[in-house]
Amino acid sequence: MRSGKTRSPPGLAWTAALLFQGLAASALGFDFAFDVREATIESLHDALFTRSVTCRAIVSSFLARIEDINPLINAVTSLNPDALSAADALDDRIAAGNATGPLFCVPFLVKDNFDVAGLSTTGGSRALAHHVPASHAPTVQALIDAGAVLLGKTNLHELALEGLTVSSLGGQTLNPYDVTRTPGGSSGGSGAAVAANLAVFATGTDTMNSLRSPASANALVSFRPTRGLISRAGVMPVSFTQDAVGAMARTTQDVAVVLAVMAAGAGLDPRDNATSACPPDARKRDYRPPPRGGGLEGLRWGVLRGFFNATASPETTPVNEVMARVESKLVAAGVELVDITDPAYDPLAIAKLDVQRFELREMLDAYLAAATPAATPPQPRRSPRRPRPTSFRSLYESGRFLVIPAQYELVRRASRSSTADPAYREALSGIQNLTRALESTFARHRLDALVYPEQRNLVVRLGAPSQAGRNGILAALTGHPVVCVPAGYSPPSADAPAGVPIGMEILGRPWSEDRLLAMAQRVARDVAPARRMPPFANRAVEPRGYAAVPDLKPDAGNVPAAYPLGVLG
Repeated sequence: MRSGKTRSPPGLAWTAALLFQGLAASALGFDFAFDVREATIESLHDALFTRSVTCRAIVSSFLARIEDINPLINAVTSLNPDALSAADALDDRIAAGNATGPLFCVPFLVKDNFDVAGLSTTGGSRALAHHVPASHAPTVQALIDAGAVLLGKTNLHELALEGLTVSSLGGQTLNPYDVTRTPGGSSGGSGAAVAANLAVFATGTDTMNSLRSPASANALVSFRPTRGLISRAGVMPVSFTQDAVGAMARTTQDVAVVLAVMAAGAGLDPRDNATSACPPDARKRDYRPPPRGGGLEGLRWGVLRGFFNATASPETTPVNEVMARVESKLVAAGVELVDITDPAYDPLAIAKLDVQRFELREMLDAYLAAATPAATPPQPRRSPRRPRPTSFRSLYESGRFLVIPAQYELVRRASRSSTADPAYREALSGIQNLTRALESTFARHRLDALVYPEQRNLVVRLGAPSQAGRNGILAALTGHPVVCVPAGYSPPSADAPAGVPIGMEILGRPWSEDRLLAMAQRVARDVAPARRMPPFANRAVEPRGYAAVPDLKPDAGNVPAAYPLGVLG
């Protein structure tokens, strides 16, 4: 794996530069400012290794931005108290001529269902506010080992069970492009934060749509890897069959770097036996597409027509118009599009194969029972400490959770269902048939990819009963890899001055992430419009001289009245 712009500057000269910057910071009361808007891994490294800025200044700039902008969207739920000391340690490494690692000094955020040693892993639930693990998830460890700086944690839909990104602990996260809408989910805190430039990238999980839904709704790139490429250990589970972990960023290049780090760093993991299916070479690949690689000529892409909603409405028409423009541009760029109308791809029929209701209780029981608490107590909180639930049932008996009305039946069924149910075996058989049908479609039509809108309608408004119209379950059930890329925007409106983002999924064959990302890069370059920042977030934030990482408290009181706390109905 190439390490990108992680060259080592001269130690003595850099030490002098750091000393000068430190004296200036002391005199002025703050470190050098760094405008982090739309920053990429490459642009950060260019600034860092041309001695324009210190790692501490980069991290401080992101912290200042979180302090100013996060209250408007409620995406970040907690900050890492060690973020500044981690930055200082990286500055020391630069001074020593030891600046290595593909993510050196790249600030990132973690969805709050990934274990981070010393920080609460809550899944967005008040009942788990004091669940503090003793070790990092292997994916988090891999990112830190590659030089990334953890800024903090992001909100999610409670326990990652829906796509509205509302939780009892974190409240409702708002879409930065239209604050009357949700940010997608369940990884919506990560999506909103990266869209608003609160980090370079953020992690997420995906059981049905949860990485791609917020990417689509926030004009980001995300990936859901082939099942087994990246370990899911140390992440609060929902479904062994359907869970995946990944990340989202503003560019294809950045997503590719993070994918390579997570795959190589987590490796073959005995805690997730799905990783045994991964070909060894897949974890060693450099997934970055050439910035100026070839075009799209000669590719054959299937368009899943059943994944569109042809009924005209203010919510569906913008999606159909954007996709029609993209299809026209793809043809002009040399792609041969093939209409796929096979009844196997009926979204309603596919949704019936969802097995999370059978696996959720058993997996959450195992995760909570096996969790090893941190040796040191968590940071003091304003709420009194209560015993941590150690099982699915004790969590839902705590009265400190949020279940939207549309989830009542899932939670009730999960409480009495198991992997021993005959219906579970029938669903797994149906998934096998769907997977075979998908492979047959690729072979019969000689396809390089399948494409479709991530969501058949615009991301839903606050208070909606569910995140209806999403198409992500095909990849979730079959384990095929998929990349979500920005496709366009709805027309601007008073609520959405830049328009509401609309994303397109590009689904490939297993272990084809490198080809998918190369195709996604070409779409971003030649077909889809350039990414737009949320207008309200397109402003510089004044630098601050932090002696310590500031405190942050999410707005848990902004939950729409439609989502009651502690009521299963």
